[in-house]
Amino acid sequence: MSFVVSALPAAPFQPLFGLSDDALAAQGIQRRVVEGPGSPCRLTLEDARPGETVLLMNYEHQPADTPFRSRHAIFVREGASERRFGPGEIPPAFSARQFLSLRAFDAAGMMIEADIVATTELTPAIDRLLADPQAAYLHAHYAGAGCYAARIDRI
Repeated sequence: MSFVVSALPAAPFQPLFGLSDDALAAQGIQRRVVEGPGSPCRLTLEDARPGETVLLMNYEHQPADTPFRSRHAIFVREGASERRFGPGEIPPAFSARQFLSLRAFDAAGMMIEADIVATTELTPAIDRLLADPQAAYLHAHYAGAGCYAARIDRI
């Protein structure tokens, strides 16, 4: 089975780039300078490097009107462009972690299965979850903090 990992599109975040700290705070967003590892950008699916600026905000990654509707904190590199990944390509931010949580959803947005997976076993786990005909898509979450990482679709 083939799959593709999708980063978030840059367009909705671009109006935030360059806003003052006060203007960001009015929207519940914090600007932070990265000091070490652990700030994965959701537009590039790479960890921001020390010294880079990221925006920390709440993001609704599962908008379906179900009990699994969900929001969580995400980082976005200020000024980043979205990145596209090829079929079966694993993003650098995934590979930099030991574990990811994978959650399978049906077409109505109901979670039908979930698993915590070692990143060394990520591709077979994605294939296994997407082999279920009820699985419309997957969400990957960083296992430690539980933050949304990206969407995964079969192709």
